[in-house]
Amino acid sequence: MSMIGAVSIFEEDVASVSDALMADWPRLRGARLFVTGGTGFIGRWMLEALLDADRRLSLDIKVTILTRDPAAFAAKAPHLAAHPAFRFVAGDVMTLEPTADRFTHVLHAATDASADLNLNHPTRMFDTVVTGTRRALDFAVASGAQRFFFFSSGAVYGAQPWDVTHVGEDWLGGPDPRETRNTYAEAKRAAELLCAIYAKAQGLEVVTARIFALLGPLLSLDIHFAAGNFIRDALAGRTVRVEGAGTAVRSYLYAADLTVWLWAILLRAAPGAVYNVGSQEAVSIADLARLTALTLGNAGSEILGKPDPGWNPGRYVPSTALIRSELGVAQTVDLAEAIRRTAASHGWKR
Repeated sequence: MSMIGAVSIFEEDVASVSDALMADWPRLRGARLFVTGGTGFIGRWMLEALLDADRRLSLDIKVTILTRDPAAFAAKAPHLAAHPAFRFVAGDVMTLEPTADRFTHVLHAATDASADLNLNHPTRMFDTVVTGTRRALDFAVASGAQRFFFFSSGAVYGAQPWDVTHVGEDWLGGPDPRETRNTYAEAKRAAELLCAIYAKAQGLEVVTARIFALLGPLLSLDIHFAAGNFIRDALAGRTVRVEGAGTAVRSYLYAADLTVWLWAILLRAAPGAVYNVGSQEAVSIADLARLTALTLGNAGSEILGKPDPGWNPGRYVPSTALIRSELGVAQTVDLAEAIRRTAASHGWKR
C-alpha cells in the first residue's frame, strides 16, 4: 500500500465498509433508527459508515443518537452532527424513558467498559449494563421497533480453557460469579438473558454480537487495552513494555471489518442470532509487544514477568466460523496491518 495520511486512511476504510455492504444498505431505506452508545468507538464507526452510505444511496433514513453531551460530540465530529439525517439528543441510557417517537430499529451499544469501574465500582458497572439494557428494551417495545441489536461481549464465556483454541457460540462455560472482577461479564450475560425474555414475551427481533478485542482509527490509546497502550508507547519512542509474563492470548479485529460484520448482523441475521465478532488470529501479549515494536520500527520491547493482574490471564480468542458461514463476512486486515493503520491514524509515518 502506498503512503497515505491519517485522514485518508480513515476515509478509505469507511468507503470500503460502504462498498462491502452495497447490497445490504437498501434494506434500510426509509428506516428510523435509535442508537445508544453511538458516540463511542464502535458506535462512531457504525455512524460513519451509515453516513457514507446515505450520501451515496439517498436512503431516506432518520437516526436518533442518545448521548450524554451532544455539544461535545458535535465539536469532535461536526460532519456527523451536521448531517440532516442524524439527530443527537442529550440523555443517559440509565434514565431512558419511552417517547411518542416511532422507530424501526434500536441499536444498543451503550456500555462503560472501564476497567476501573469494573474493579472499584462493580455495583454501578452491573447496573449500567443490566438496567441500561432493560430500559433500551422497554424503549424499543414502546417505539414499535421490530429489530433490536444488542452489543454484547466475548467476556460472557468466562475463562477460556487453554485447550479450546477458539471459543464458539455454543460454549457453555461462564465467568465465576463469586469473583467481582467478573461483574462486567456477568452483567452482559444477564443482559443477553433479558434480550431473550423480551424476544419471547414481546415478539422483538433480537440479534446479538459478542465482540472481542479491536484495533483501528478512533481507538483511544490511553485506556486499558494492551494493543493500544503498546502503539502509544512505540509512537512515543519508548520501549514497548509488558509488566506481566505476557502469556495471555488475545486477537484483534480491525475496525473496518468489525463495522461490516456488525451491519451485516443487523441487516441480515435471523431473529435470535448470536455471533462472535472478532479475529481468529491469536497472539500472546508478549508477541504482540514484539510485533508492535517491530512493525512500527522505532522502539524495542521488554517482558518484565510480574504477576498478571488482569481479569483474564488466559485465552480470549473467538471462533468466527458461524458468522463467516452464515453471513459471508471475512477478515480482510491482518494484525500487523491493523497496527500500522491504527498507528498512522495517530500520526505515524510508514
